[in-house]
Amino acid sequence: MSSFRAFLNSPVGPKTTHFWGPVANWGFVIAGLVDMNKPPEMISGNMTAAMCVYSGLFMRFAWMVQPRNYLLLACHVSNETVQLYQLSRWARAQGYLSEKKEEASSK
Repeated sequence: MSSFRAFLNSPVGPKTTHFWGPVANWGFVIAGLVDMNKPPEMISGNMTAAMCVYSGLFMRFAWMVQPRNYLLLACHVSNETVQLYQLSRWARAQGYLSEKKEEASSK
């Protein structure tokens, strides 16, 4: 019980925004995972790129803020991974990544 009380009252516990912000941000990760089943034509390249930049910036913030916010860092690492995958799907659908395959197969 004392370890739960210590977590509850910690600087990154559920009484602070250092906890609820990352919990809410997991929605981005879940949405990205759900979108993996959708066709790549529905992906917005601009929005996905913006999400990549957003998560990249907040990964640094989560690492630099004191106390270090590992929950926020894990959330944004996960989101960056999902969004980069979505961006690669979009780029393939737009034909940006297929040229290298064509060049390699013709050689």
